[in-house]
Amino acid sequence: MADILAENLSGKAVMGSDGTELGRLYNISMDIKSGKLHDLLVEPLEESEVQLDFPVDDEGRFRVPVGRVQAVKDYIVVER
Repeated sequence: MADILAENLSGKAVMGSDGTELGRLYNISMDIKSGKLHDLLVEPLEESEVQLDFPVDDEGRFRVPVGRVQAVKDYIVVER
């Protein structure tokens, strides 16, 4: 996969591998010491009633493990 700057990902739409739009990328969590990425924090769509098996943070954002990312192009595609 080509290198992508984090600033280019902010606000990018996140879609499930089944084509369901899940929300917009809010942030990415990482281990500061190792630089290893942990989770994508995804702001869910307001009108969406999609049920996901991802943990939710205190602000209601989905915590999608980075290992579930399948592609990054027009959308960030994640395995559901």
